[in-house]
Amino acid sequence: MEQILLFALLGLGQGALIAGIALGVVVTYRGSGIINLSTGAVAMASAYAFWALTTGFFGVTLPLGPALAGALAVALAVGVLTEVAVFKPLRTVSPLAKLAASLGILLTLQATVLLVFGVQPQQAPSILPAGTVTVLGVTTPSDRFVLAGLVVVIALVLGALYRWSRFGLATRAASENEQAALLAGLSPNSVSMANTLLAALVAGLLGVLAAPIVQVDSMTLPLQVVPALAAALFAGFTSLWIACTAGILIGVLQSVVYYLSTQSWFPTDDGNAMPGLQQLLVFALMVVALYVRGAGLPRRGELVEQRLPSVPLPERLLRPALMSTVVGAAALIVLPFDFRQALTNSLIGMVIVLSYVVITGYVGQISVMQLALSGTAGFVLSHLSVRLGIPFPFSALGAMVLATLLGVAAGISALRVRGVSLAVVTLAAALAMEQALFNNTSFGGTAGVSVPPPRLFGIDLGPKADFRGLDGNEPSPMFGFLVLAVTVALGLYVAHLRRTGLGRRMLAVRSNERAAAAAGVDVRAVKIAAFTISSFIASAAGTLYGYNFGSVSAARFTALAALGLIGFAYIGGITMVSGAVIAGLMSTEALLPHALDKWFGIKGTWALLFGGVSLIVTLIANPDGIAGAAHRRKRAKRAARAAATTGPPTADASTAGPPGIHLGRTPADAKEVAP
Repeated sequence: MEQILLFALLGLGQGALIAGIALGVVVTYRGSGIINLSTGAVAMASAYAFWALTTGFFGVTLPLGPALAGALAVALAVGVLTEVAVFKPLRTVSPLAKLAASLGILLTLQATVLLVFGVQPQQAPSILPAGTVTVLGVTTPSDRFVLAGLVVVIALVLGALYRWSRFGLATRAASENEQAALLAGLSPNSVSMANTLLAALVAGLLGVLAAPIVQVDSMTLPLQVVPALAAALFAGFTSLWIACTAGILIGVLQSVVYYLSTQSWFPTDDGNAMPGLQQLLVFALMVVALYVRGAGLPRRGELVEQRLPSVPLPERLLRPALMSTVVGAAALIVLPFDFRQALTNSLIGMVIVLSYVVITGYVGQISVMQLALSGTAGFVLSHLSVRLGIPFPFSALGAMVLATLLGVAAGISALRVRGVSLAVVTLAAALAMEQALFNNTSFGGTAGVSVPPPRLFGIDLGPKADFRGLDGNEPSPMFGFLVLAVTVALGLYVAHLRRTGLGRRMLAVRSNERAAAAAGVDVRAVKIAAFTISSFIASAAGTLYGYNFGSVSAARFTALAALGLIGFAYIGGITMVSGAVIAGLMSTEALLPHALDKWFGIKGTWALLFGGVSLIVTLIANPDGIAGAAHRRKRAKRAARAAATTGPPTADASTAGPPGIHLGRTPADAKEVAP
């Protein structure tokens, strides 16, 4: 019991950090209606700035006090840039787009830190007391109590500020009804700016103070937002006191779980404690929070109606598919070996993004688990092929079915959870799968597991097949042909799905679940069907990945990689198959990054920075993505040619609205979005 108490008290430091980030998340949501996934990244930026200012990294060494002030100034600067450049221009977009924008901020901050400070973790100095405190016979470092006490004081001060000050009244008014707030002389933009700065200041302060307890690198602090989101869910994204308490308790529970994992009776994996239990705990707590607090987030009175990206109806399928197949096959033969490999990687990336087109583009549900499902299929493929000796294609189909069942089981939560809430819980699920499943040596492991090449009727279809293209090097175009065939087939299916009755029901559910149910749509069945289809597509990408590299490694299926992939999907156009093509060409180790690396020396971290900035710019300038913009331009040219031939259109009953109301949509628009 003394050891359990010791680790519980040690967990106060970690819990204070989680609680501080949770407070930042709640404050941001109250002020601007955005669930800011980059709150942990703000803490990371401040911690790195504090370390750099105290170690002379920038050529000058400051005392602890001025260094702390400089680190907080960095946090405030990030807050100002975030509000002015991102949150304010996106005030009227959908919650899903706002969540994606915060993801772009996270990727940008992470890439900036990697470019400036490198990949080596750093140990920041402590400015808290270095003594110890004895509680119930257990001696504990006093900085844990100072951190916990400080975050409690911050929560109390913020609570009093929101309850009894004019600023708090303005924040509540803007949250309840922005139009009424404007009529009362309040500025929602100013309220949002003030709350964003408060959140950045709290996150930055806790990032600096807790930096000596946790490792300062580009992943540890940003991912602390996941348990912080669990605490915010318990608080309903409104209660500061509950967020603070839940965050501290989560840190304590994680520390106790770590202690229990060191015991001899605890289950082991290759002689070590079972990995990922702390992440599994966070995921379980999120599920509990969703069922205790309810599935929906508190609604806000927005100034304008928020529009989801349009979903154009595909007009032609066969001709683009045939042209793409011919061009892709020719490229796989004539391209040099390195570009041939990059093109194969691009095709696999397109398949993964197609799963996002179904689940997010058609149904409006952000699932961060798609890449984790791909990894699951890849690891299962290795077990079926190597351990059980099941040949291709039955091993691949078996892996895809098992991964699909896992995706459907996780997607059942969408029957109660939707939209941004689903993104939060699936992010925790993806992190738990990464740590507990992929890093488990009995299933996967960091070293990876082998996958034999696919063979059908004695023909080698793998990357090492005899046919090597014009340059005679590996990888063989034979495997590229296999990937191309799968990509084209799945692309045709996803495009055709938009035309079907199921596709129209998906769009109805995306638009308004209650209205869809009132119209006779079985919302539960539509969601389960969407998760089944998207999970199957994602698992197909996982099997192709295993065959592509001859092995499956946990390092390629991380939660941060999944977030980056969602960013590329939004840039390309998350509602269109052509958007999946663009996103695949931009994904990790794909054709565009490889070309930039080879021709201009722009490597992976710069590509990450480019992806984060591009995501933000795309969401601001064109929420429909590159493919959506191209579709609108093509439609505008077609309308201009028709007008030049037949004259300007006249208003009629099919396009005119009641007096004083401007519908703002043409019949072509209605064809795009109407279920």
